[in-house]
Amino acid sequence: MSAKDQIKDTVAANDVVLFMKGTKEMPQCGFSSRVAGVLNYMGVEFKDVNVLADEALRQGIKDYSDWPTIPQLYVKGEFVGGCDIVTEMTLSGELDALFDQNGVTYDKDAAEKIREANA
Repeated sequence: MSAKDQIKDTVAANDVVLFMKGTKEMPQCGFSSRVAGVLNYMGVEFKDVNVLADEALRQGIKDYSDWPTIPQLYVKGEFVGGCDIVTEMTLSGELDALFDQNGVTYDKDAAEKIREANA
């Protein structure tokens, strides 16, 4: 299976997917750690894909999304963005709205605490 097919299948089979360096339990870069930390804190069930484990996948995800950096967050098959975009969306409440629109379960109180801590 090609990297593109593997990515397509993973994104289609999971409501929330984070292509990252490392794993959700053990991120291996600060940007991946931040996004995984937000999702974990908000109690979002998500599939983590460690791009460091497969060079074809690491390049493949950049080609698939036409986005040059990792991490990359997908919700219901749609590319959301990288660390800066996810951070901004979390602080503005847009990430909550995206999860609500797509039926993704998350802890609304935790999301609010993130915003309060960064106000």
